[in-house]
Amino acid sequence: MPTADLVLTGARVRTLDPDRPEARAVAVRDGVIAAVGDDSDVRDWCGTGTEVVDLNGASLVPGLVDGHSHPVWGLEMTSGTDLSHVRDLEGLRAALATAPRTDGWVLGWGLDHNVFGGRPVDRALIEDVLDGAPAFLRLYDGHSALASGTALKAAGITGPRAFAQRSTIATDADGRLTGHLVEHAAMDLVHEVAPRLPYAERRARLVELLTGMAATGLTGAHVMDGGDTDLLDSVAAETVLPVRLRFAPWCMPGADGAALEELVALQQRGGRHWRVGGVKFFMDGTVEGGTAWLEHPDCHGQGTEAFWPDPEAYSDAVRFLHRAGVRTATHAIGDAAVRHVLDTVETLGEDARFAHRIEHIESVPDDIVGRFTALGVIASMQPPHTAYTRPDRTDEWSTRLGRDRAGRAWRLRDLREAGAVLALGSDWPIAHYDARSVLATACAPRGAASDRAGLTGLQALEGCTTHAALAAGEQAVAGRIAVGLRADLTALGVDPVDAPADEVADAPVPLTVTGGHIVHRTAG
Repeated sequence: MPTADLVLTGARVRTLDPDRPEARAVAVRDGVIAAVGDDSDVRDWCGTGTEVVDLNGASLVPGLVDGHSHPVWGLEMTSGTDLSHVRDLEGLRAALATAPRTDGWVLGWGLDHNVFGGRPVDRALIEDVLDGAPAFLRLYDGHSALASGTALKAAGITGPRAFAQRSTIATDADGRLTGHLVEHAAMDLVHEVAPRLPYAERRARLVELLTGMAATGLTGAHVMDGGDTDLLDSVAAETVLPVRLRFAPWCMPGADGAALEELVALQQRGGRHWRVGGVKFFMDGTVEGGTAWLEHPDCHGQGTEAFWPDPEAYSDAVRFLHRAGVRTATHAIGDAAVRHVLDTVETLGEDARFAHRIEHIESVPDDIVGRFTALGVIASMQPPHTAYTRPDRTDEWSTRLGRDRAGRAWRLRDLREAGAVLALGSDWPIAHYDARSVLATACAPRGAASDRAGLTGLQALEGCTTHAALAAGEQAVAGRIAVGLRADLTALGVDPVDAPADEVADAPVPLTVTGGHIVHRTAG
């Protein structure tokens, strides 16, 4: 073989390639894997310009991929004060009283629904500590927010409105605006008048974020939004993106033929380490927000409607994109939403196998689990989300669903044992992007799912590698360590297959390689 650019040696290599499951050394040239072998082969691969890295016994695995993330859109979602550590209403009030102002506004994000202790989300609970400042606080789920009265006034919101999607400007029994904005269209009204991050700050934060992601072992992310192609082009022209990004722009209710054609045309966009590949839909919202589409209402009588007011219009859009060769990913949390997506894919024919995926899948009955395998629909799930629930099921998610449905929380192991393809992710900024946490919580689910069997270490690793590659239609070029595949590689200080979950969560990450470039390396 020609001289390698990079050689990694002294490792326990888990290739996930059935033709050669284990090795000791890997050679890289021109961004792809040039050879896989033993330490004794290294001399034959090296020339004067070869960089040789001794991994000193670390485990080398295919580059870890986050199957669901928002690293560009999430920059706006994480503006202001991080409220993710607030645990009760008094803590929230204290945090807001001392929160810094941005152009006079109080911005916050990551607010847990459980902070309200079962009370309705209402601006009356916090306005007296704001001194009249407009406030826009995003709840952790990304599908709802709390706005103060001055923020509502700034956005020109004086009462409920009708939207093309299921979205609500909440009022109380007396018709008073509570400030609770549910789903994207309602939130966007205030977001559009709130302070925005300057371009230079967004650019710097993007590079910082991707660098942090690579430090946890991530080499790629399936981005479930359209991102900002101009920003990406600018950054990618000057530096190597540490994490390879694959974007799926949104298709929202009301999209006509021209909008669908535009989504098809966008599939041609891309640059170094980023590209558009797929389209993202929403079939429902969230359990905590009362907008998950359920086959039976939640404990508040909510959850009986789809995000698309006409679910068949969603199905028609998916069929259009499928005929155009475009892959789709659909947010579906409730059992009715998941069932409708599966029913839609069933109408597409045999060539739809492994071309379409469902995101989240938080609680589904037995008869739905097997259909993923039968139809070849990919399951994409986020194990860290279990941390927003509680083992005693007193959290908002569990109480809204009730005992039976909460008992079906995050059926990761059931889906894998049924033969489904299962991609794993974080949904950053909903949960932290740390790839090690994704692996660990897949094996040891938390909260309402803590009494369910987690994945094996191998299944979890596959969820971030081989299954993630299949979910993106990239199984021929990624997901394994084999000659000719992308040189996306992650070194971990423990073996993620055999090590206990807590050790995986804290594992050192000595090296991350994306496209043959060392994008993270620890000292020593």
